[in-house]
Amino acid sequence: MVAQNGKDLLIKLDLTGDGQFETIAGLRATRISFNAEQVDVTSLESQGGWRELLAGAGVKSAAISGSGVFKDAGTDERARQIFFDGETPEFQVIIPGFGTVQGAFQVGAIEYAGSHDGEATYELSLASAGALTFTAL
Repeated sequence: MVAQNGKDLLIKLDLTGDGQFETIAGLRATRISFNAEQVDVTSLESQGGWRELLAGAGVKSAAISGSGVFKDAGTDERARQIFFDGETPEFQVIIPGFGTVQGAFQVGAIEYAGSHDGEATYELSLASAGALTFTAL
């Protein structure tokens, strides 16, 4: 895989539930992480005292975060509404040179900030709320 532009890592939101995804406005930095809890089944009989993990067990999750400038676009308004309503709509994350991750996410946090001599900024955190799909490029 060759080097990719960071600006091509996109977080998209299904604004109306019709499967038409729109890039969340104003984002400057984005991140996605995947996690899988481990289930430790080590016992006194574990060979050589080495830890043993139960394959296929544990909870899988994904977290998305982004930060950018406040633009008061339709996607900003929708993200705020999702947070206040506790909804779990479909999101897409476009990972350049890799593929697309799609599934339900809940907005866990929105933070707004600004200084007297700069632009208004925001940070957004999302947590997976169900099974995710991956479509390779």
